[in-house]
Amino acid sequence: MESERQDAVVVVGGGVIGLTTALVLAERGRRVRVWTRDPAERTTSAVAGALWWPYAIEPVELARTWALRSLDVYEKLAASPEVTGVRMVEGVLGEADLDQAVAWAGARLPGLRAATAEEYAGTGMWARLPLIDMSTHLPWLRERFLAAGGVIETRTVAGLAEVDAPVVVNCTGLEARELVPDASVRPVRGQLVLVENPGIRTWLVSTDAAGETAYCFPQPGRLVLGGTTDEDQWSLEPDPAVAEAIVRRCAALRPEIAGARVLGHLVGLRPSRDAVRLERELLPDGRVLVHNYGHGGGGVTVAWGCAEEASGLAAP
Repeated sequence: MESERQDAVVVVGGGVIGLTTALVLAERGRRVRVWTRDPAERTTSAVAGALWWPYAIEPVELARTWALRSLDVYEKLAASPEVTGVRMVEGVLGEADLDQAVAWAGARLPGLRAATAEEYAGTGMWARLPLIDMSTHLPWLRERFLAAGGVIETRTVAGLAEVDAPVVVNCTGLEARELVPDASVRPVRGQLVLVENPGIRTWLVSTDAAGETAYCFPQPGRLVLGGTTDEDQWSLEPDPAVAEAIVRRCAALRPEIAGARVLGHLVGLRPSRDAVRLERELLPDGRVLVHNYGHGGGGVTVAWGCAEEASGLAAP
């Protein structure tokens, strides 16, 4: 009985970080429960554009290590895109430093090259990267976790101290601001527009001279247009003026987007922090608390690498 108890883990948080961490723990033989306030489809992760690339995440070197490990997993999952939601898709990353990208990822992404003038009107980098459809990937993570013996419970947690388990893994994202508490966790609001895809097969990310980002990601059944990076903004209501500006910026890059029928609007709050907090804490009563939060806009990119490290830290 005692050995069973020592294997017990509660992961708090049911977004991509929480589900991936719980899955890794369960497949390594731990008894895992996920406590989540909302189903995965209603978390911030569901709003992610979900292109694999270390975006707005610190510390840079660790993020790249976590990202490359995650790349290993996503490349394998891309063999069954209809099931996992992961596809390898070509596109152009505007305003990217090709030499820097080759230095850290060239061995894993041998197809990196400068974009031609026909591909991008500016300095850009052509790459073939994982593009994840979160509407498929999150349910796949959940089902694989359940198949590994995991349990998901709908729970609202007022504080981490109330989680009665030998090992607690904190994957609460923005909620860590109140639950830890950690005032350094801040929202970065992102708004997306979903439109009918007029035939675009490659993705594009561009940043203009004013620092505004535009991107278009072809996902099954739609084209995802973005985006915004509004720091310390908490509103989850789509702003019609912002939506119009997003479509306008994207249409300036891909003229065929102009006039595409709008299918919907999404808003999410990225859990930003000066650096990801991925560390083990020993509580006064001897229990283990592992923190795995603060991934900003890079959660999907580093999910598997962070999950494997968190699983190691969660050893009794």
